[in-house]
Amino acid sequence: MFSSLVLAATLAAAPAPRSAASAQTVVHVPRLDAMAGLSSFLERAGNHAALLRPSAWRAELHPFLVIDPTKPETLASAGLDAAGPATVSLRDDGRVSCLRVKDAKVFQEKAAEAISAAGGEEVKPTTSKGVTTVSVKRSAGGAMGYALKGQEVCSFGATDTGGPALLKEAVKLVGKAPAQDARLGKLPGVAYLTSGGTVLGLDGTSSALKVEGTAAKLPLPPFQARSTSPYGTMKSEGMLFSRVAVAPAGVSQAVGSLRATIQAVCPACPREQVQSMTDAVAKQLTGNMLVNMDNVQVRGSLRAPESRFFAVRQALAAEVTDAAAVKSALTPLGRFPGAKALADGWALAVKGGNVFVRLKDKQLVVGNDEAVTQATLAALPVTSAKLERAADFSLDPKKLARGLNQVSLADVLADEQLAALFAVSSELGPLLEQSERITGWMDSAPGNAHRFSFTWTLPAAK
Repeated sequence: MFSSLVLAATLAAAPAPRSAASAQTVVHVPRLDAMAGLSSFLERAGNHAALLRPSAWRAELHPFLVIDPTKPETLASAGLDAAGPATVSLRDDGRVSCLRVKDAKVFQEKAAEAISAAGGEEVKPTTSKGVTTVSVKRSAGGAMGYALKGQEVCSFGATDTGGPALLKEAVKLVGKAPAQDARLGKLPGVAYLTSGGTVLGLDGTSSALKVEGTAAKLPLPPFQARSTSPYGTMKSEGMLFSRVAVAPAGVSQAVGSLRATIQAVCPACPREQVQSMTDAVAKQLTGNMLVNMDNVQVRGSLRAPESRFFAVRQALAAEVTDAAAVKSALTPLGRFPGAKALADGWALAVKGGNVFVRLKDKQLVVGNDEAVTQATLAALPVTSAKLERAADFSLDPKKLARGLNQVSLADVLADEQLAALFAVSSELGPLLEQSERITGWMDSAPGNAHRFSFTWTLPAAK
């Protein structure tokens, strides 16, 4: 009984987007007049990243009308309700934009003017079963039009072959009340975006963007919140600082990822011994881990595995249940080519640098830079503390921007992944340079998914 009431309350509060079938991406705004804070952040951020500038995406809100959610008069002049919802569905054959009408006569007049101005044929509305429809061909190809019933209108812009299908979809969308989307109801926000297995809720102020969402199939292990963490009191000082509690089922996955990376930079290390050694260590890990990425120093082409590995100066710490058992499991490391014994562990010379493996009480620390490894060891606290989430992180955007700027043109031309980094640097680098901090958290969610949140902070507006 109680669970049924909770479910009913969730559905009642959930947004109800008029989403087109087969949409690849859907943007839903429950109330257009509630976007002032989010728009103010995007306006400021857009001064440094053109992609985020509201003027760059306002044209995507409607197939033929020019509207601006931050200026209610543009909606009113088109006969639309500034306090109503908006849903934009992107499909292979075009897009559908559903809004609420305040004055149907004004909307039809403005729509006819806009369609004609956009190269459409003569607008001839037809009405059947209470639904008024318009569908015209464009001189540039494709079709555009709308379906209007009562206060609901869904407009479309279609590719060469998508006109009939999108007209039919628009008629269907205005013909019935939209269903609540419980996924959106679980997320705070004034605007929502769904794409594939990712759902985002967005809100903001002039100085901060808040994003919360869920995503499936992220290349991350499952997380599990714990009562305390040995890293609970540690503070971030580098480029990226993250404290995580990996679920037991994800420990082997996390260790396997590190093992593959080290094996790539040390092909001479005996594969079977590396496997058995890391498997033994994985059995002793509690799941509490720390990632400390200090900065980026690119030396050589990032197409080489060793250059990628040593480009980010970092150290990883992991809590162990039995330090003596871990030390015993790691003993074969001392016989690897290039290995050197240290007072508290080993240094392994590999192509491009050294890998440091060190033990401090019940903390195993693996790093690719001596100074960062030593600093991480020195900062390990004596007492544990509770973490609010299974994983949290803090990112210094200025250090990240400087790191992205080190990707060379030669690497960009030869590697798709590096080309993507270059694109991020070009588009967001100037904004990162002007940002204060990016912080967030992550938890596991049902269905092998993850829930996450982050806040992107700009300096206080002057």
